[in-house]
Amino acid sequence: MTKNTHDADVAFIRALAELLNENDLTELQVKRDYSEDDSLNVRVSRKPPQQIVAAQQAVAAPAPTAAAAPVALAAPAPSAADNADPASDPGAVVSPMVGTIYMQAEPGAPAFISVGSTVAEGDTLLIVEAMKTMNHIPAPHAGTVKRILVEDGAAVEFGAPLVILA
Repeated sequence: MTKNTHDADVAFIRALAELLNENDLTELQVKRDYSEDDSLNVRVSRKPPQQIVAAQQAVAAPAPTAAAAPVALAAPAPSAADNADPASDPGAVVSPMVGTIYMQAEPGAPAFISVGSTVAEGDTLLIVEAMKTMNHIPAPHAGTVKRILVEDGAAVEFGAPLVILA
């Protein structure tokens, strides 16, 4: 590799890192082909910022008073599974790519899944559109849809949890 190519590659990688930060992305991968047997494959990633919102809300909540105690007892206590990171759930189905989520095959059609619906292995859970290609995301195993973590039309990143199957 010549010095000019090396300098151009370094500038290219710096530009990718700036693009990553400017667009608040966590990962970017690009392959540059120079010739049949000469290419550059670059993957730039960063650790997403820690989620501290839940911790701040827990600290900021006022202590219940005696008058508020019956109301607090009537409300169901959140389970540890609801507060846990959805990506760590063993039933989590994650996005295999960056794209846009579609919950149905076409506008006006019924959604592929809803919370509580039963799916068989290989059933389409949703669609991720990437570069004008509609990619059907199949159920990795049979189960019941416990949670849907994305909304129709939302952008999704690689590895982001989409659905939790039980």
